[in-house]
Amino acid sequence: MLYSRDILSDIKKVISAEEFIILTGARQIGKTSLLVLLKKYIEKKKETGYYFNLENKTTLNLLNEHPFNLFELLPKSRRKLYIFVDEIQYLDNPTNFLKLLYDEKRDKVKIIATGSSSFYIDKKFKDSLVGRKFLFEIYPLNFNEFLVFNNETDLLTRKSEKLTLYYKKKLFKLWGDYLTYGGYPKVVLAEDDDMRKIMLEEIGSSYIKKDIRDAGIKNTDKYFSLLKILADQTGELVNSQELSNTLNVAHNTIEDYLYVINKSYQAAFVKPFYGNLRKELTKMPKVYFYDSGLRNFFLNNYTSINKRADKGSCLENVVFKELLTQTKDADKIKFWRTQDKKEIDFVVEKEALEIKFNAGGEKKEKYKQFIEQYPDIKFSFLGFDDILKKFYGWKI
Repeated sequence: MLYSRDILSDIKKVISAEEFIILTGARQIGKTSLLVLLKKYIEKKKETGYYFNLENKTTLNLLNEHPFNLFELLPKSRRKLYIFVDEIQYLDNPTNFLKLLYDEKRDKVKIIATGSSSFYIDKKFKDSLVGRKFLFEIYPLNFNEFLVFNNETDLLTRKSEKLTLYYKKKLFKLWGDYLTYGGYPKVVLAEDDDMRKIMLEEIGSSYIKKDIRDAGIKNTDKYFSLLKILADQTGELVNSQELSNTLNVAHNTIEDYLYVINKSYQAAFVKPFYGNLRKELTKMPKVYFYDSGLRNFFLNNYTSINKRADKGSCLENVVFKELLTQTKDADKIKFWRTQDKKEIDFVVEKEALEIKFNAGGEKKEKYKQFIEQYPDIKFSFLGFDDILKKFYGWKI
């Protein structure tokens, strides 16, 4: 069974436009399922779609010879055809393929393609393709989608009402599962916790090894060691020189590893927000994982968040993921830190959030400098009990 994703509505808005569409994101995040759903959508509108997977060597070789060889795989038609291309990064020159079809054949075909990560889009898309594409980043399931995948739509319909004890227990159990095992579709659909761990192990080892291989990284052990260190340092500043010394790896190599980690959607590196360059700017970013389940795999720790020693880091990572769902752009999420180490966890446009597991007794005096310096930015504390209310509108 294929479940809908929230981003589908955004993609559908531009599916009839001339520009081609690229869906990018981590491996196993559900991009192929989205292609299938989009194909079904256009076919319901009486349009014609064709699906090609470029892991098929015969198809790949044909399209590598020349983009127009695509028409050898299609029937002659007076109507515009919708072409769904899975794993477009396997082409020798994806840019040329898309650019040529857009510039010369856009009256005949509309391309909707997936790429395993923006790492490939960056490296192989030598032309910016400005004006020719819509790019959609696909993230792990948000909690609403998680409930849909778990066939809990009945619970979703009760979001705006005061929950009974039965539904409140059910909600918190599902919320706990989501925080522990994350939002990779295959993990969410697994039948029990043991299968969820097996699925996370497959994603955290086998599929990430494909990213490593395609990036040309030779020392997989050091790469995985770096991911484990970052998982343990979630929410902290990333000092690449320090990581270089710890792993006994050249500094440039660590920078390359961090680049691939970021572009493969394994972890994000949040940049600082500043108004005063001299007093506030730090070059070092903070690290957060795109998926809490993947982070827990690298930590080998699936303990529930309220019983963990690292509950603060866990909670920050949860909030990062929710802000990402809200903004749809990791670059819009910042943190504030001064040279004398005063810090606020997240600054997103006109809102600043300091994350505390139990936020009830916190005082704003400690953050007076930020509040006075940026009076137009709303500052508030966010605790564990506030997240479902703030990001999903639950009345609990």
